[in-house]
Amino acid sequence: MLKAKILFVGPCESGKTVLANFLTESSDITEYNPTQGVRILEFENPHVTSNAKGTGCEFELWDCGGDPKFESCWPALMKDSHGVVIIFNADLPSHLKEIEMWYSCFVQQQFLQDAQCLLIAHHKPGSGSDKGHLTLSPPLSKLKLVHSNLEDDPEDIRLEFIKYLKSIINSVSESRDREEMSIIT
Repeated sequence: MLKAKILFVGPCESGKTVLANFLTESSDITEYNPTQGVRILEFENPHVTSNAKGTGCEFELWDCGGDPKFESCWPALMKDSHGVVIIFNADLPSHLKEIEMWYSCFVQQQFLQDAQCLLIAHHKPGSGSDKGHLTLSPPLSKLKLVHSNLEDDPEDIRLEFIKYLKSIINSVSESRDREEMSIIT
C-alpha cells in the first residue's frame, strides 16, 4: 500500500483545519481554535488507488499551524512530504503576500515540483465568495488554483482534492518504480 504525506500550510485563520476536517471527513469544528504546531490526520480515499489493480493508498494530512512562532518546527514538518496545499483567505489582501513566503519555504526550498502543490483560495461562510480573478505573483501564477466555499459548493473542492491526491499518488508510484529499477540495474 502506498503512503503519501500532504502538508496543509498557509497564514493564520485561512481555514486549513476546517478544510482538512471536511476533506478527510473528520469532525466538524464550530469555533476558531488556532492549530498549535501540527495536527496529523490519517485517512484513505476510496476514489484514489495506486494502480490498475486498485491497490489502496494511505494519506497523512499534516494540518500545520500558521503562526510564525512555529517556524523552527517547519523543517521537521517538511521532511519526507510528497505534496503541499497552500490555503489562504481570498478575502484578506495580506494573505496574497504571505502565500509567497509559504511557497518559497515549503515548495521551492524543498525542491518540490509545482505539480505537487495546490493553492486553495478559501472563502469563509458569509464572505460573498467572489471567485473573481486573483492577481498572483509570477511563481504562484503557475500553480493550480482552486476556490473553496463549503457553504455554496462543497463537492467542487472535494473533487479537486481527489484529483490532486491522484496526481500525488502517481508521482509517489513513479518515484518508487524508478527507485526499484535503479536497484535492479
